[in-house]
Amino acid sequence: MIRYALRRLAYGVIVLVLVTVFVFVVMRLVPGDVVTLQLQDAAGVTTEEADELRGEFGLDAPVHAQLWDWVRDAARGDLGNSFWTDEPVTDMIMRRVPPTLVLGAMAIAFGAIGGVLVGIVSAVRRGGGLDHSLRFLAVLGLSVPNYVVGLLLLTTLAMWFQWSPPLVYRGPFDDFGSWAQQVVIPAFALGTGALAGTSRMTRSSMLEALGADFIRTVRAKGVRERVVLFKHALRSSVISVLTLIGVSIGTILGGTVILERMFGIPGMGSLIYDAVLDRDYPVVVACTVFYAGLFVSVIVIVDLLYAVIDPRIRTGGEAR
Repeated sequence: MIRYALRRLAYGVIVLVLVTVFVFVVMRLVPGDVVTLQLQDAAGVTTEEADELRGEFGLDAPVHAQLWDWVRDAARGDLGNSFWTDEPVTDMIMRRVPPTLVLGAMAIAFGAIGGVLVGIVSAVRRGGGLDHSLRFLAVLGLSVPNYVVGLLLLTTLAMWFQWSPPLVYRGPFDDFGSWAQQVVIPAFALGTGALAGTSRMTRSSMLEALGADFIRTVRAKGVRERVVLFKHALRSSVISVLTLIGVSIGTILGGTVILERMFGIPGMGSLIYDAVLDRDYPVVVACTVFYAGLFVSVIVIVDLLYAVIDPRIRTGGEAR
């Protein structure tokens, strides 16, 4: 088990390194650097003054040298300072992480729990009108991006009910009612894709399990149908469903970038959105590494859960 876990962690570290290098290089290839944006409204700025400012930011060094300096400082816990506010990037991230984690957790819970329940109902009612309706909604949920769902909900509520989310974000401990109004709709929009995909995967896995010989044996013993569904059929479908939920987290994290901006939530998504527009390189790289690290951590946890649920996976991994 330990070797299996270490192997998965090693894969995760490799992914983080590749993501860091890619984002670091690509941001510097994008036309228009932070110095150009800062000085675009300033009159009479000479080329020498602009180059001096680039030197203060460390942008006059080769890209590989900048990358090495960033990695060296990050290893000591220093992610640098914002090019615009001169605030430590670590402080900015720590302040923005809680709203994003809460929003993502709500979306994951909605997508996972709702998807499993919808998939079970669809499998039990196979071929009926309810099954066809749920399958249609699942396809629709997979086809429509989460930010479009959020925009449609926002527009519909504003036009039909004259309602719009609060303009000022308040934490759940400051004003729970205002906070709930601001996060419930984006959480629902973020979770629709995960719910749709999970429901389809649960349905197909449940149908395969319900047609297996061991389920017929269990039913022949007189076991109640509820126990057959939730203890035996669902348990054998966990791995495939768990895989999809883990992958869906990446979509949810990516969706926070736009939805947080749409609903005025001061989380990591809003931070990276503004940083990309401002070419605030330290903030962009740090936020991207945070997102990648969170996603890789979830995938590693899912892989370890595979080994716990089905020891044959662990044995096969160590045999290789």
